[in-house]
Amino acid sequence: MLSQRAALWLVLPAAPLLAQVLVFDGAMVVDGTGAPARAARVVVRDGRIAAVGAADAGIPAGAQVVNGAGHTLIPGLFDLHTHLPYSAVPGLGGDWGKNLKAYLLHGVTSVADFGTYPETFEPMRRLLAERKLEGPRLHLAARMTTPGGHGAEAGRGDFFSVEVTTPAEARAAVARLLPYKPDAIKVFTDGWRYGAAAEMTSMDEAALAEIVKQAHAHQIEVMTHTVTLERAKAAARAGVDVIAHGVSDARVDMGMVDLLKQHGTTYVSTLAVYESKTWPPSSLLEYFLEPAALRVAGRMSNATTPVSAARQRRWANLNANLMAIFQSGAAVGAGTDAGVTGTLHGRSSLRELELMVGAGLTPLQAITAATSTSARAIHVQADRGSIEPGKLADLVLIQGAPHEHIEDLYKVAGVWLAGRRLDLAQLRREIGTEQVTPIQARPAVALIDDMERERTSVDTLRVNASDPGHDNSKALFQRVARTPANHALAIQARMGEKAKPFVQVWFPLSHGGLEPVDASAFRGIQFEARGEGAYKLSIQTRAARSGPYPEAAFRAGPAWSRVTIAFKQLPGLDPRDLTVVAFEIARPAGQHGWLELDTVRFY
Repeated sequence: MLSQRAALWLVLPAAPLLAQVLVFDGAMVVDGTGAPARAARVVVRDGRIAAVGAADAGIPAGAQVVNGAGHTLIPGLFDLHTHLPYSAVPGLGGDWGKNLKAYLLHGVTSVADFGTYPETFEPMRRLLAERKLEGPRLHLAARMTTPGGHGAEAGRGDFFSVEVTTPAEARAAVARLLPYKPDAIKVFTDGWRYGAAAEMTSMDEAALAEIVKQAHAHQIEVMTHTVTLERAKAAARAGVDVIAHGVSDARVDMGMVDLLKQHGTTYVSTLAVYESKTWPPSSLLEYFLEPAALRVAGRMSNATTPVSAARQRRWANLNANLMAIFQSGAAVGAGTDAGVTGTLHGRSSLRELELMVGAGLTPLQAITAATSTSARAIHVQADRGSIEPGKLADLVLIQGAPHEHIEDLYKVAGVWLAGRRLDLAQLRREIGTEQVTPIQARPAVALIDDMERERTSVDTLRVNASDPGHDNSKALFQRVARTPANHALAIQARMGEKAKPFVQVWFPLSHGGLEPVDASAFRGIQFEARGEGAYKLSIQTRAARSGPYPEAAFRAGPAWSRVTIAFKQLPGLDPRDLTVVAFEIARPAGQHGWLELDTVRFY
């Protein structure tokens, strides 16, 4: 497993490396192993650390020298729990390209992401490998949950969080995910909602153990959403690699600690997502928040939220449990749940280390948790996580002494990926634009889907969506025969018991809808439909992000008919920036609706 990943990570976001020698001279070195800071001279050759020698060791002829006087050199930091596509600012859709850059600005060079689905893995990896986008090294997780479990309530359908109940379903689900080459599987094992909402379903331990067995057989980590003591014990017994939330319902006991140590499970408490937040002043946020997010954050900077007694108890448990587990000798890593409202990309990764120090770790121990310990948790320690010969030169130069004063971590003076220095000022300028991160559009092809295959005609997964919540609308999507040689897509829907329920089917125009397509050579959308009543077509774009998307109403009756919708009927649509074509059934609460579709195409 390590040799395969070493080869992969060498080519991820760094460009082809020029033969060069780089020397860090005069800095204190915190090497990430837990050893005390020391004066040392670090030599980097061809993107890897060649030597960590005495401060007065010789400098190779022709080397580029970085003067580190007054600074500390640390390994690039890890964040083991992020949601890259989300904006942490309410009401705003995420721009994952800008979120990636926010991590780099804060010295975070490796992230585990739980916020997307497997269709996006290939384009995300490719865009970074080709340097079309700049970002940290990604550890991408497919998601699993239970019917009615956390992760299934956002209205994004079973394509986003695969639902399993039994070991047999777990085996089949892992097998279906393997072609996407996930780095990890994130499992929502725990349905407790902190006492603030009704409990959801939880993962059966036998099913979880089977997920772990199958994933580990293919060198894939299992990382869990687990927040209660008993469920954490079950997760550790099942052999998960990372428990990616802190236990907050009770104080951990020796049984829990022993299970973590016995199974080598790393504990990541994500304090940053649980703290009672106050928005920092806008002057601090301008460094890494885009203008649209800044406008929202500025309105919230003076807002305060009362802290209930129950929340205070949970916070006390989180802090006490982190220290108890750390002092026991079990592995403690670092992660944030960034992308959840108020948990800001990049900044929260540093805030997490401040909170870990507040809980009782020393600054050096917190940095170690966010470097070598986190690297071991996801089995990339052969390449990253410490400043040692042979490791990739993912390095961060900090003005000050973060091993003594953890708040100095915010004073990032330089970031290197595999020995390549990043232009932090340029990254900041790119975040500061009003426009979404540019990604080159692919030319659209005429036929989107003729329903003759399990995937669309443009080789994407048809996906289902609905109104959010556990009382969401339900739907069944199935290819059916119109004639022996011609298929259609049939959608049967039952509306949820709520205001404005709906069901949608999405036809992504590229894998995961991540890369836009340019359909400006066409005039509009055409499709065949059969149904009963009123429906909507909408087209998603990168610029609109979270909507509202341009849409047009149409009607369908029991006989097949051809529907034509010109782009000019979709107000505000830019046909050069299309990502998804979606169809919607909306009916009153509790009612049923149906729609059949065929031959969706640009004309």
